[in-house]
Amino acid sequence: MFQKILIANRGEIALRIQRACRELGIKTVVVHSEADAQAKYVKLADESVCIGPAPSAQSYLNVPSIISAAEVSDAEAIHPGYGFLSENADFAERVEQSGFTFIGPRPDTIRLMGDKVSAKQAMIKAGVPCVPGSDGELPEDPKEIVKIARAVGYPVIIKASGGGGGRGMRVVHTEAALINAVTTTRTEAGAAFGNPSVYMEKFLENPRHIEIQILADEHGNVVFLGERDCSMQRRHQKVIEEAPAPHLLPKLRDKIGARCADACKKIGYRGAGTIEFLYENGEFYFIEMNTRVQVEHPVTEMITGIDIVQQQILIAAHQPLPFRQRDIKFEGHAIECRINAEDPFTFIPSPGRITNWHVPGGPGVRVDSHVYNNYFVPPNYDSMVGKLITYGKTRDQAIARMRVALSEMVVEGIKTNIPLHRELMLDPKFIEGGTSIHYLEHRLAQRKQGEGESA
Repeated sequence: MFQKILIANRGEIALRIQRACRELGIKTVVVHSEADAQAKYVKLADESVCIGPAPSAQSYLNVPSIISAAEVSDAEAIHPGYGFLSENADFAERVEQSGFTFIGPRPDTIRLMGDKVSAKQAMIKAGVPCVPGSDGELPEDPKEIVKIARAVGYPVIIKASGGGGGRGMRVVHTEAALINAVTTTRTEAGAAFGNPSVYMEKFLENPRHIEIQILADEHGNVVFLGERDCSMQRRHQKVIEEAPAPHLLPKLRDKIGARCADACKKIGYRGAGTIEFLYENGEFYFIEMNTRVQVEHPVTEMITGIDIVQQQILIAAHQPLPFRQRDIKFEGHAIECRINAEDPFTFIPSPGRITNWHVPGGPGVRVDSHVYNNYFVPPNYDSMVGKLITYGKTRDQAIARMRVALSEMVVEGIKTNIPLHRELMLDPKFIEGGTSIHYLEHRLAQRKQGEGESA
């Protein structure tokens, strides 16, 4: 087992990893930017190292500084969390070449699944259902692109091979707009990801976003920890997640979960991973695999009782999974609301000092956050300041507890999206369950239109 782990991240996930390490008796080294010097996880760490100024490029994305911090602190392993360098194969490779253990998949696996084209090809080969589309990267010839689109059928979506986080994609409804969309997406992809390659898929009209959580060790053991529904999204960014997915038959979950586990065995996967699907009319279509811990991992932990972050660490320490698929039980329902420092309806970021921070409690309530009274939310990073999770024996109970928790939560000094979450917990369609990934966008558009008419 590791004696000391360096946490190469910030915010709530840095604190989450730190707690997992402390429970395992492992010392932690936290790297931080100048902007995060007063963060809770920095003060709680056994050691901390400032690796640069506030901009991410000079701190949390500064590979030489992170490696140097691991060297001077005598850390044995590096946990990348999510975001930043967590899915950067070159970083994972550099970590291992420097003599440290990367807590995550092997670099070649990250590279394989990080490219959307190669990931799709690997999943097709492994028998995982995929969205109909181009066989790999789109060609340069406009006539060939038109031919592919006609075969797939409109509407189609153009995606960047190296994209992620909802960026690098464009929906095309007509042939007249096709070539311009491809050209524009290529330009954006090259600028944002350093890879101008794009591919095409059929655009599903009203799909849900369902994802399967996987754990795999290096001894050939792979399990799936059920599914999550992450359909409540805005601009491809998740707002609310829950587990299990409403109205999804257990036999369908078990079928797709088994396929995902088998695919991970075939590609030699190691660690925690999430295979994401669009789900429509009883069919699953693979869209991507995230080779890291997900923001929404707590809802899976709540219904399975398995600490996913601890399992990441144990797997990296060469230990076999302590359970098999038959041991995994799904009990109750969990919901997660992402609490962001932003205007709840214009979504303009709201950095600043939190003058009053009070989190709810009670049965089935969990708060994952690095925030405290008088904490300053820096403008340099993602706007998420915490995650509010509720658990119940039933989905209705989990929703009821979330309503109570949201009513008790107090954040003053900055704006947050708590008012939006309060509205959604009363929304008839959300309560019914099974909304598509487009539902929240449509709801917000209608709300804006209503405000305009009443003005």
